[in-house]
Amino acid sequence: VKVVVHVDVVVVVLAVVVVFTFHSSNAPRPSATARPAEQFRTSVGPDASRPPVPLATWPFKLPQSSGHEYSSVLQDIARYITMHVRILGLFLGLLSLVSALSAQGTKLLVVVDDEADKTKYSQFWLDLQNRGFHITYVPIKDSSLSLFQHGVPAYSHLLLLPTKAKGLGPNLAPNVLVDFVNQGSNILLALSGAEAVPTAVSSLLLELDISIPPERNSLVVDHFNYDQKSASEAHDVLLLPSPPGKKGQKNYFAVDGLVAFPRAVGQVLGNGSPLLASVIKASSTAYTYNPKDDAEGLEDVFASGSQISIVTAFQARNSARFTVLGSAEALEDKWFDATVSLSGPGKQASKASNRAFAQKLSQWAFKELGVLKAGAVKHALVQEGTGKGHIKNTTAMELGQAYEQIYRIKNDVKYSIELSEWDGDRWTPFTPPEGDAVQLEFSMLSPFHRLDLSPIGQTSEATIFGTEFKIPDQHGIFNFYVEYRRPFLTNIEEKRTVTVRHFAHDEWPRSFVISGAYPWISGIWVTIVGWVVFVAIWLYSKPAQPRQDLKASGGKR
Repeated sequence: VKVVVHVDVVVVVLAVVVVFTFHSSNAPRPSATARPAEQFRTSVGPDASRPPVPLATWPFKLPQSSGHEYSSVLQDIARYITMHVRILGLFLGLLSLVSALSAQGTKLLVVVDDEADKTKYSQFWLDLQNRGFHITYVPIKDSSLSLFQHGVPAYSHLLLLPTKAKGLGPNLAPNVLVDFVNQGSNILLALSGAEAVPTAVSSLLLELDISIPPERNSLVVDHFNYDQKSASEAHDVLLLPSPPGKKGQKNYFAVDGLVAFPRAVGQVLGNGSPLLASVIKASSTAYTYNPKDDAEGLEDVFASGSQISIVTAFQARNSARFTVLGSAEALEDKWFDATVSLSGPGKQASKASNRAFAQKLSQWAFKELGVLKAGAVKHALVQEGTGKGHIKNTTAMELGQAYEQIYRIKNDVKYSIELSEWDGDRWTPFTPPEGDAVQLEFSMLSPFHRLDLSPIGQTSEATIFGTEFKIPDQHGIFNFYVEYRRPFLTNIEEKRTVTVRHFAHDEWPRSFVISGAYPWISGIWVTIVGWVVFVAIWLYSKPAQPRQDLKASGGKR
């Protein structure tokens, strides 16, 4: 986003220069008989009645004149420059006010059924525009509707509202929407029990392992947690609190009070997908119901209780987001300002928190919340003599550039990575939720080390996580691998491949410093000493007298 803003600044500056240059080339030059001081008068200051003199008429050398005229000329030049610098500053100031809040982009396509539907969500559109989004409204039947331009997404985000049509058309087919997500764009899908869900939408949700009732008009009812003011008989306006925080997860959807979900379409999530997460679930007394059924009792329901998800979040492996809101009516103006009350005696009326929840949900869906970024990744040898824990007192700059040499087995190495989180308009240091940790894997085919990374420093935009460890006694190709995947957070995956060699011939430790070699060293020295003693005894001992000589001498030696 910042790169785009900088490009816009350059464009504005060039446009201002071109305008003034064109004006200068077409403006009449002052009379040659005019006094030098009058040639440099502008419309700023006391002589506002005089017309401004363009930049092209300024001489490179000041004319010969008195000191008073020189002073007047310089004052006019200063006022002229100041005026246009202020104009340029005004352009830059206006540009900064409309900077994007989304970490991905501000182009939002809203597909509506007709123009009348657009007016029902005016407060929601106003909130999006105040956050810097450029909204394009396109009817679903518009033949020019296209999500791609030259093979790339034409919009950063897509909002699909309920439609009375049986299908979405070829430009919004399930495979087109899947390609839209695969290329990194985000989708917010709003359903309604008042309108039949198109077959294309049902097929698209099945691609994401999300199931909805086969009866396309089914909705969720709750005979205990409903708004007694607007749904005293139908019980189809659910009043639910915002989701509670979970240990090890950040809660981006917490709001005060109850959120109203009129005529919501319930979803059932598959158990096998780690990419799905339920934002708000129905209460234990809720169940799906088809209003067209006249039966007094239901023997079998599609889903019931906390099995039903009212708001579902899907985040793909490329961090693109697909959000399903079961009640599009929750975004309407009348529910932003509605007063609701739970059923039962003693329940007090309160204002619905739909507006705050809609803002939180759209911020997450359009990547204004929960966006992470990996910065500098560095690894290096631990300097000899620094001892264990030295990296905790080391900043990222002291770690130096990435170590490009080959590591050796049993080397002490240190690793660091910078992580940032998008905070609406800037990158801020990332702090993991309580009970969670960023981990590093040092792996070949499988991890040899899996270590928690602890914060060792901080910059204005990032938190520096790091650790140190000893390379295992195994040579080969290894990876420094950080994979951080958590619900409602974009994925972080950083891998650096290094080579680990064995000891060189002159790097092996000497045998006398290895305690296990002491018996063998002792045996060697015992053998040497014994051999020397044996040789000495052999050399310096008198040979034995032969037996015949003993008989001749009478047994005397």
